[in-house]
Amino acid sequence: MVNIEVSVGLPPTRESAEIIAWAEQLGYSRAYLFDTPFEGEDVWYQLHRAAEATSSIGLSPGVLVPSLRHPIVNAAQTLSLHMLAPGRVATAFGTGFSSRDALGQPPIKWSYMQDYISAYQALLAGEVAEWEGQPIKLLVPSDLGKFLPAQIPLAMSALGPRGNTVSKRLGAEGLLSMFDVIPQQQDYQRRIVAVMGTVLEPGEELNAQRVRESAGTIWAVQFHLAYVTRGADAVRAMPGGDIWLDIIERVPERERHLAIHQGHLLEWTEADRAAWDSGGYVSLPEVTLTGTAEHVGARVRGFAEKGATEVMLQPSGPHLKRELQAFIDAVRSA
Repeated sequence: MVNIEVSVGLPPTRESAEIIAWAEQLGYSRAYLFDTPFEGEDVWYQLHRAAEATSSIGLSPGVLVPSLRHPIVNAAQTLSLHMLAPGRVATAFGTGFSSRDALGQPPIKWSYMQDYISAYQALLAGEVAEWEGQPIKLLVPSDLGKFLPAQIPLAMSALGPRGNTVSKRLGAEGLLSMFDVIPQQQDYQRRIVAVMGTVLEPGEELNAQRVRESAGTIWAVQFHLAYVTRGADAVRAMPGGDIWLDIIERVPERERHLAIHQGHLLEWTEADRAAWDSGGYVSLPEVTLTGTAEHVGARVRGFAEKGATEVMLQPSGPHLKRELQAFIDAVRSA
């Protein structure tokens, strides 16, 4: 087996605890839940449910978006999870792609990130922090004081130079990237590469129904990200992009972000489905980690050779247990 930890990242749903318990049985080292409250489920509630359903797998939000909660709320929930699953909890932060854009807002500025996470860390250290011009502190009952200070490892999703600088100032031990190792990760103890995709069965075609169900929603994220970060012209250049754009731009601009992120990573929008049906699925191997078990295993081995310490699978669709089994089998065979 390639020398790399294997973890899983999931949207918070009512099925999260069951899927994380299955991941633990398969040998996954950590489970992350996304901070996507706009879809109706709370990351902390589902992490607590997962803690009660498991005994050894690491648990982490992946990643928290500071503008969604007061720092004392995230600190208190982190402490609560730590008390329930001591030694298994880590945390992670990011400036927010989907969780910010779904609110019609840009990513958070790194100056705010630094102030917020510094306050969050001080609270978990049992110290008085400064927030909004006032001192704040976790005022835990005396019988819980033994849990402070709480030593909670920090990972960051920070791809640019400013984010990297802030991450180092905050003492982050991990840096998370998408699809490949990036140079600045070499400065961190934990080097996490997040991937999306599906392991194909022998002879399975890209447009097969199972592939459609397992990889379609994560494939569609390429349009969401391109439209938000690079604009309409970038979407047009993609297979299926013209059709996706035509449907999305029927929605009034003021509410378009709502249409783009409807069902994010859980189900297709009309535009996503039309783009796939028009033949856009041909880009699946380029924009996701999709291929045979040999291909997937070789790619993960390549991550490890570049210095990655952890690969995080972000599966989707109705066959999550199959996806987790097929992925870890591919990694173990690499």
